[in-house]
Order: sequence, then structure tokens, then C-alpha cells
Amino acid sequence: MQSWRPVWIGPSFCFSAPLTGMVIFRKRVVGLTEAGLARFVSRTGRALRLSGQVDVLITSSREMQSLNRRFLKKDHATDVLSFPQLGTGGDHLAGELAISAEIARENARNLGHSVVEEIKILILHGMLHLSGYDHEDKNDGGKMSRKEERFRVLQKLPVGLIARTVVIEKRESRSLNSGVKSAAKNHGSTMGSQRKKANSNQREYRGGKP
Repeated sequence: MQSWRPVWIGPSFCFSAPLTGMVIFRKRVVGLTEAGLARFVSRTGRALRLSGQVDVLITSSREMQSLNRRFLKKDHATDVLSFPQLGTGGDHLAGELAISAEIARENARNLGHSVVEEIKILILHGMLHLSGYDHEDKNDGGKMSRKEERFRVLQKLPVGLIARTVVIEKRESRSLNSGVKSAAKNHGSTMGSQRKKANSNQREYRGGKP
């Protein structure tokens, strides 16, 4: 089954590892290397007991908007998109993640941590979705939130995406930290709706032409 990887054309920096799949940089991030990111993805996948490889694309907000519009019918950039593998493809792929380096940089600045940490937070969130968790599902019962918090702490990462959203919902006041508010809004279309719509579009996504 053809992957979305042919969509990622043009100048890029690619790294492939046995457990990680492909790490592709279309937008460079200071302090982040392909090998370092591949190790994080591999370690996180083992911790989540995720079956299969995960491909990761670090790109621009412009390309994220294009992907969001094409496959999720939402015409704006967002911080992270996750696309689970459908069927039993022979490439042992668990799914694919796309991340906006520009939004990650803005989130990191607003929240006071590094862009490398922010990208790892986004990857953790996306990989939880690839593992089958969905914080927007009424039957989730907070499971994804607890998982995200647990692995965030284990990997010594700052506040996660779900926690940011909860802060916004519980503290809609002027005293709310403007950095947290901005970073939460940058999550754009929530990952729950992403997964539902991705499932309906994935066959076109994997087989369609760039």
C-alpha cells in the first residue's frame, strides 16, 4: 500500500531507523537532529507498546495547512496531524505524524520551554492517537489524558496538549496565562476529529497522487 511519503517532495533531510520509520525535516529546528528524534520516537513507541513504525515529518505551517485542507477539510495550519495506518499493509507502519516547526516554536516561546521539548510533546500526543486513544471520545474517560501525563513525566517533558486544553476550559478569565492560552489555541483542529476524518480520507491519502 502506498504511503503518503511521495507527497513530501522537494528539498528535505531524511533519516530512517529500523523501529522509527522515516524522520523527514522539511523545516529545520535548532538543536534537533534526525537521529535524536528517531531515538525519541523509538523509545516512545516501545513505551506505548505501539506495533509498527512511525514516520515523522517536520515541516512548515504552510504545508500543514495544505495537508489539513486536503485530508481533513480544514483550511488552516495546526500543530500536529496524525494518520493511523489502515488495513494490514506489508510495510509494518503504525502511522504517520506531521508537525509544524513554526507553531511548535511559537508554543515553546509562549510556554517558556525549548522547541525541541515542544516537538517531543507533539509527537507523544500524536503517537497516543496512533495507539488508539482519543481524548474527544465520550468513552475515553480520561484515559488518554492520564497516559499523556504519565509519559510526559517519565520523559521529563513540560505540560502536554490535553492539559493545556483543560486549563483553557477551567480558567476562562483574564488572569489566564496568555502563553498557555495561545499554545492551546495553536492545537487547531483537535486530534479526535482528525482521527475520525483521517480514517474516512486515508485510502485517498495513501493512494492519491501528490
